[in-house]
This record gives sequence, structure tokens and C-alpha cells, in this order.
Amino acid sequence: MEWIELIVHTTTAGSDEVSSLLMDGGASGTMIEDRADIPDPSKPHGIWEIIDPKLLDQMPEDVLVHAWFQPDPGLPALMDRFRLELEALRAAHEDYGALSLEDRSVDDGSWKEVWKKYYKPFYACDHLVVKPTWEEFTPAEGDRIIELDPGMAFGSGTHETTGMCLTLLQECIQGGESVIDVGTGSGILAIGAALLGAGSVLAIDIDPDAVRVARENVAHNGVDRTVTVQQGDLLRQVSASCEICVANIISDIIISFARPLRDHIRENGLFICSGIVRDRGPEVRAALLEAGFTVLKEEHRGEWVAFLNRR
Repeated sequence: MEWIELIVHTTTAGSDEVSSLLMDGGASGTMIEDRADIPDPSKPHGIWEIIDPKLLDQMPEDVLVHAWFQPDPGLPALMDRFRLELEALRAAHEDYGALSLEDRSVDDGSWKEVWKKYYKPFYACDHLVVKPTWEEFTPAEGDRIIELDPGMAFGSGTHETTGMCLTLLQECIQGGESVIDVGTGSGILAIGAALLGAGSVLAIDIDPDAVRVARENVAHNGVDRTVTVQQGDLLRQVSASCEICVANIISDIIISFARPLRDHIRENGLFICSGIVRDRGPEVRAALLEAGFTVLKEEHRGEWVAFLNRR
């Protein structure tokens, strides 16, 4: 399948906001190439001990934000809109770099080669390792491995929002809980929940490509007896309820469905949500409170926010 790849030249400071801009514009996924993500190899620590330091030599000087879109007659107009929004960002933030926009046509194979170049095993949280299918990794005692091929679905685990959701799931899952993963993407959160001890997981996504990839990843990780992947809209086509719901999506969707989502979470159940740009954190918090949730914890990583809430 052919895709349109957009590439924005920016800096570390601007990368998260550019990524959010492109995702809000309808990107199927984004990836950030940033030399700052490869630390000094003479000072290995934590997750970086399993990153190949030779990657630094292969990376561009600029921070590049890649985004993938399906070909569409409306894409040229969307690109014009992106250019205007990028110009506004450049005027407001001198440290965001050039914010120039490139585009090119790629196929699925080319897209995957970009991932294979930079996507390496890493610890998403304590003893939970995300490993691409093409990489070798020797786990330490107690490690659980999520082996993942993201395909064109958003959710490789490298993004701060995914890491925060996995960390909160690790804190909340005691064993045997029912979980719903809304907007499952690659299935990473659903797989993580199963490996952490959830009794049952329903993974839902409206995108058929994401559903296909998530099913493949769930089967590959051997958790298909625990995780069910379903295409649909949680609020319109599903009547299931859960003890823990997790949604790593965007602020507008969390705000719009916070109230109706309560019907799918059992009394005293938990709702983990992220995909929230820091500037919109107060707005999302207000919507959660208005919907009847109690905010138990607010986490921050980079420019992103996650909330742990109780119904």
C-alpha cells in the first residue's frame, strides 16, 4: 500500500508539539528521530544499556518528525494548513528550528525500514521490555517481553504517553482484573496488561489496519487467550464493562467521551488516560472531574500528561 510521508525539521524542544499537530491532523502514526535520544555511550544507565551507540552516527543533525497519511484528495489542502500552523509555531518559538515540511510517497516496506533502523529494545517500565520482532535481546530475571511489530499502527512503545500508561497499568493491575484498551493501535497496552496479570483484556480500535496489526501482535506474544481485539467504537457498538480502562488517544476524544465512558467502568474502577499535551492538561482534568471521576494521580513526561482516575 502506498502512503504519503510528511517530514518536519525541528528541534528537541519542538518535536512533541509537532508530533501532536500531525496526529491531530489525521496521521496514522508518527516517529521522532532525535540525536538527543541516544545518550553518551560511556555512561550507560537503565534502558540505554540496550541501545546500540552506533545509531548516533546514522542520525540527522535536525530532529525529524515523520508522519504517515493515506493518499487522499484533501491532503494538499491539509499540507497547506500544516505549513500555516508550522509558521505560527516558528513565530512563537525561536527554539523550534526551521519547521520546514517535506513530503514523499512510500510503501509499507519503506516505512518499516525506517522503524528497523531506530527501533531497539528498551524497558517501558520495571521489568517490562518492549522488543521489536527483528531484534535479539537477553532478558534479566523477572523481565516480561512485549515483542512488537508496529506495522502502520501507532504505538511502538517509545512515546512518553505509552510509557506512562504502561507504568500506571503496572501500578494498578494486581491480578485477574478486566481491562478495556480504547484505541489499541499496535496492541501494546493490551499485551502489556495481559503480561502484567490482567484476567481479560478487550482491545478496541476503529481503524481496521490497527485491528489487523494488533491481532497479529497479540497472537505473536501468546496472549490471545486473554486479549480479544475488536474493531469498533466503544461508546456505540460495545456493551462491555471493566475494572480498568486505558486510553492513549488525544485530548479532544478524552474530553468528549469522559462522561459516557463511565458506563463501561465498574463502580470504583480505574481509568488511565494519556495522549494529552501538557498545555491541555487542565482542560482534560476539568472534563474528568465534571464527568464524575476522581483524579488520583497526574504524571508528566516531556510535554505530555497522563491521568489515573477512579470512577
